Amino acid sequence: MIQAFLYGVILAFGLIVPLGVQNIFIFNQGATQKRLMHALPSVFTAFLCDTILILCAVLGVSILVFTIPWLKTTIFVAGFFFLMYMGWITWNSQSQSKPNEKPLSAKYQIGFALSVSLLNPHALIDTIGVIGTNSLNFIGQEKVIFTFACILVSFFWFLGLSLSGHYFKKVDKNGMGIKYLNKISAIVIWLVAAYIGWQIVCE
Repeated sequence: MIQAFLYGVILAFGLIVPLGVQNIFIFNQGATQKRLMHALPSVFTAFLCDTILILCAVLGVSILVFTIPWLKTTIFVAGFFFLMYMGWITWNSQSQSKPNEKPLSAKYQIGFALSVSLLNPHALIDTIGVIGTNSLNFIGQEKVIFTFACILVSFFWFLGLSLSGHYFKKVDKNGMGIKYLNKISAIVIWLVAAYIGWQIVCE
């Protein structure tokens, strides 16, 4: 049981840590919202999306994705254009340091969190493919423990990201830190989009 739990924690942590669209969005919401509680809609939406993807992975949806070529290609093409758009949005986003700039409402947070969680093909393939494949190492209660560990890591990671953004805002008084972080984040998003585009061309 302990082995299954630790395996799930390490695997999920390794998948969720790299800088990506989802992480950037959650961090930015923590940094741009006036109060930490106002950033929770994005945190819980991202967490619920990850939970659904993890459950789908463990239940074998990965087989469906990888055995239907057109479905995988469709996901990658849609994801390419989505990431290009998100990169543009991130590049042009401001730090919310000006008084006339309003942070995203709960409704828009949920919408954006849904899109960055479910329309990012890299995240989909990683979650469904890697977690789904590794879940085959366990059966019965051990598989339940493994799944629970992956979900637990997701929750605390997104909450921690939001907290980090919130406290970063306190240090970054003039908002320049967030501005430069957005530029770097946009470049990373475009690089991921370019990689996905390269995969589409090569297939």
